Amino acid sequence: MIYASGQQWRDATQKRVVLFGMSGLGKTFLASMLRDRGNWFHYSVDYRIGTRYMGEYISDNFKREAMKVPFLRELLLSDSVCISSNITFENLAPLSTYLGKPGSPSRGGLPFEEYCLRQNQHREAEIASLLDTRRFVSRARDIYGINDFVCDSGGSICEVVDPDNPDDPVLSALEDGLLLVWIRGSDAHTAELVRRFDRAPKPMYYQPEFLEKAWISYRAEKGLREEQVNPDDFIRWTYARALAHRQPRYEAMARRGVTITAEEVMEVRTPDDFTTLIATAIDRKTT
Repeated sequence: MIYASGQQWRDATQKRVVLFGMSGLGKTFLASMLRDRGNWFHYSVDYRIGTRYMGEYISDNFKREAMKVPFLRELLLSDSVCISSNITFENLAPLSTYLGKPGSPSRGGLPFEEYCLRQNQHREAEIASLLDTRRFVSRARDIYGINDFVCDSGGSICEVVDPDNPDDPVLSALEDGLLLVWIRGSDAHTAELVRRFDRAPKPMYYQPEFLEKAWISYRAEKGLREEQVNPDDFIRWTYARALAHRQPRYEAMARRGVTITAEEVMEVRTPDDFTTLIATAIDRKTT
C-alpha cells in the first residue's frame, strides 16, 4: 500500500483512493461529499465510460431509434436537430439504457448476441477508464491544483480484473499510485440491494463466463427459448447470483488495500471523518 500507517495517511499532502464495492453502498456518496465539502477531485469511472468511451455508441443508439419516427427522421437527415445523451455523475441512465437487457424484443429486450456485443464494449471501456485514473490524478494537480483524489469506481470493477493475479495490469496500475478501499456490505445490505433491484431492475455489466452460464441455466430452468425470455425476469433472477459471484472477487481485491464497512460509511459526514476512517482502516490492516 502507498500509505504504511494511518499517521502517514493523515500527514500525506496527496491523499489518493479508489473506492470499490457493490453499487448502492456509498461510493458516490463519499466521493461527492469529498468533492463538495473538501478540496478533492472526483473521478467517476462510470461517467468516463459513458462520455469518453461509449458516448458515440449511446448517441448513435438514440439516433437509430429517432430514425424510426418520420418527423424526427427528416430533421436528422437535414441536420436540423442534435441528439446526444446528458450523462451526469448522478444520472447514468443513458449508459444503462444502452446496455439494455437480453430477451424478447416485444418486451424491450435485446437479442443475446447484440447484448453480449454491448457488454464487451462496456468491458473495454471500463478497463480503459480505470487505466485513465493515474492520468487524471496528474490532471487534477496540474490543471486545477487539487492534490487529493478519489476514484469512484463502478460496481463491476471486480469483473474486469483478475483479483488473484498479482500482475493484473489494471490493479497494478491503480495500487501503484492510489489506495484501494473496499466498502464491504453485510448480509442485510445485500438483501436490501436485492429488494431494491427487484422493485426497479436495471441493466448492469457481467463477466462473460458468468453471463453465459446464467443465460443457459435460466432458460433451462424456465424452459424458454431466447426470444421468449422476459428481460426483467432474467436480470432479477441473475442479480442475487451476480452479487454472490462478486463477493469473493471484492475480497481478493481488498487484500491489496483496506476495508471499511457500509455501517462506517453511514457515519461519515465530513472530509475529516473520511480521513479518520481511512486511517483507522490502514491501522487495522497493518497492526
